[in-house]
Amino acid sequence: MNASLCHILTIIGLGLCTSFGAESSEDPSNFISLRPEGVRNLGIEYREVEVKDFERTIFAIGTIREIPSNHSVLSSRIAGRIIDVKAFEGDQVKKGDVLVKVESRQPGSPPPVIELKAPRDGLIFTSHIKLGEPVEPANELLDIMDLREVWATAQVPEDAVSQLKPGTKAHIRIPALGGVNIDGELFRFDTKADSKGGTIGAIFRVPNKDNRLRPGMRAEFSIVTSSRKNVMAVPREALQGDASNRVVYVKHIEIPNAFKRLPVQTGEKNDRYVEIISGLFEGDEVVTTGSYALSFASGSGLSLKEALDAAHGHEHNEDGSKMTEEQLAAKKGTEAEQPSAWTQPLTLLFMASSAILLALLIISGIRQAKPSQA
Repeated sequence: MNASLCHILTIIGLGLCTSFGAESSEDPSNFISLRPEGVRNLGIEYREVEVKDFERTIFAIGTIREIPSNHSVLSSRIAGRIIDVKAFEGDQVKKGDVLVKVESRQPGSPPPVIELKAPRDGLIFTSHIKLGEPVEPANELLDIMDLREVWATAQVPEDAVSQLKPGTKAHIRIPALGGVNIDGELFRFDTKADSKGGTIGAIFRVPNKDNRLRPGMRAEFSIVTSSRKNVMAVPREALQGDASNRVVYVKHIEIPNAFKRLPVQTGEKNDRYVEIISGLFEGDEVVTTGSYALSFASGSGLSLKEALDAAHGHEHNEDGSKMTEEQLAAKKGTEAEQPSAWTQPLTLLFMASSAILLALLIISGIRQAKPSQA
């Protein structure tokens, strides 16, 4: 075995011994320990740091629209009056359901009655009729919309349009539904641009199987323009601090209900994630929900040393590293060498002064008592 190989093996061996035999040190000022109820009160949740595809996005606002081809109207082929209404605004109907009955104006005893049936599945969006109301063939009686798929139209700045093409993905947030996020795919652009706003409508197809999305709802768009692979990123809510001093809170791997405050260097960000250039490792568990509140938490009063001592059953230094045999021996020697409170010079001087003062007071009292007795 040559000298170079021996040197390499020695380095590897030392590294293994270090990693398995020593406990890492950390900054005690960045350590936070909470009681279990404190963790629950803050509603703390975690997310594991992972390497992912990182999307570059542009932001836009817009609205939900119906798809024109999914809008139908119910009307009567004959003139007459309405004698029965079986469906109203907000009702879901199936194709072929009888919705309205119209009594014809043609003579008869009784006059002929025509049943008007739903032309398609959908939601009755608008009703224009009342019981007993006269109708004409030109009248629109009910508007029926199939909302199982809708359009979401984003007002995109004109200078960003060149970055988009049919099939481009977008993450669409709907404030009216509590911030629900839905993915959509670019279908086409509006036929006209908004010359005043400098935007053009980008139309995304959006599934809506539960019919929660309704025309006119406001929507916020994060439109994906490109993507980078193998980027370490954390949710945006995990990041705290100001622009020059970004930090995250990481779940302590050894101590329950404890956290480490770690400074990080950040890169790009999108609507959901922030790129982490340095400061974290894949697999770290960062605090997401409750991260902001944790930055103001006072903790349970346990220091890093106290928490590690309790967790491991042996003594640690203030920085969290395990005390060596030499450090333990030095600590015991220092404690043994320290004089007791009764032998320290200042204590002895105080005791002697007190004794002399007490004696003088006694003598003075005796002298004052003798003349009075005489």
